[in-house]
Amino acid sequence: MTLDYREVEASSAMATCCERHHRPGRAARSGASTSRDGGSFDTFFEGWLVRHEHYLEELLTTQQQCREYPGDDVKDLITRVLSHYQQYFEEKSRVAQRNVFLVFAPTCLSSLECASLWITGFKPGFALRLVFSSVQDLSQEQSERIERLMEETKVEERVLNDELARVQESVAAPPLLEMARKQARRMNVEGGREEALLTLRKALEEVVAGADLLRMTTTMKVVEILKPEQNVRYLTAATQLFLNLRNLGLQKDASTKG
Repeated sequence: MTLDYREVEASSAMATCCERHHRPGRAARSGASTSRDGGSFDTFFEGWLVRHEHYLEELLTTQQQCREYPGDDVKDLITRVLSHYQQYFEEKSRVAQRNVFLVFAPTCLSSLECASLWITGFKPGFALRLVFSSVQDLSQEQSERIERLMEETKVEERVLNDELARVQESVAAPPLLEMARKQARRMNVEGGREEALLTLRKALEEVVAGADLLRMTTTMKVVEILKPEQNVRYLTAATQLFLNLRNLGLQKDASTKG
């Protein structure tokens, strides 16, 4: 599948702010807790990527020989792939609960991947548009259900965008913005501002949790609408897109450093 880079969304202002800490040498100057949290997720992500590539191979094989596979085997593969993505969200959630600023600019992602993030992950509406480009035999009823889901998802995305904007406004003043930067580096924060920082972190955690929930519920609704063989094509396209974006991002970062 060809990657349409026009679909890559710009990161939010908060992601941009936190991305300033996503530079060579920054990790070495960070506190031990940040290093441990980020390093733990990096280790998880390396193993997750290996499994991701294996699932792509299995999806491609199943897609090519779908008619030869028993229906239960196809459904089992779909369940395992969805569980694979769920593991990613669960691990990211644990990192966010320890230090939410880390998930806005994870060190394991390339600059291009960070720039494509919408509230620390893929935009649900983009996943829905991927259905129409990867599944060509949708029935009229399926198309209408996907279109309704797109409209519902747009509303939910706007709610989350507004909530993130409200949180960002609360850190617009230099003193509070500096607290966020210090917290991302796990530096000490003045006692008088600790309560405000905790409020900020809690607000960001709730926005990220809401975005992740929307991502997963949207995906599950798509899976319910599609037939098993259509789901295989859809999940194959999504898995390929993820790896294509990552490979391109790593290449761009390598050429920039070179």
